Amino acid sequence: LFEKAAKEGHADAQCGLAICYYNGEGIKQDYEQAFNWWKKAAEQGDTGAQYRLGECYYYGKGVHEDNEQAFKWLKKAAEQGHTHAKELLDKLQ
Repeated sequence: LFEKAAKEGHADAQCGLAICYYNGEGIKQDYEQAFNWWKKAAEQGDTGAQYRLGECYYYGKGVHEDNEQAFKWLKKAAEQGHTHAKELLDKLQ
């Protein structure tokens, strides 16, 4: 169900599907797929996805490490009050 709703553009479903891919829950673990689904949700303004996208860039999960992109996405999430984003953002500064 996540996949159908995710493909229809629902950010919550995209995040749910990303978590499944990231953790290998009910599907083969695939960090790149997780990154791609979080990116779709992040671009729609989903704060949790913005944090996760920043985390992927920071740790190089599903994408090459890129502190500039990590900072960009973590800042967006932190500005919306995401506590974990603020903490990781502090490590980049």
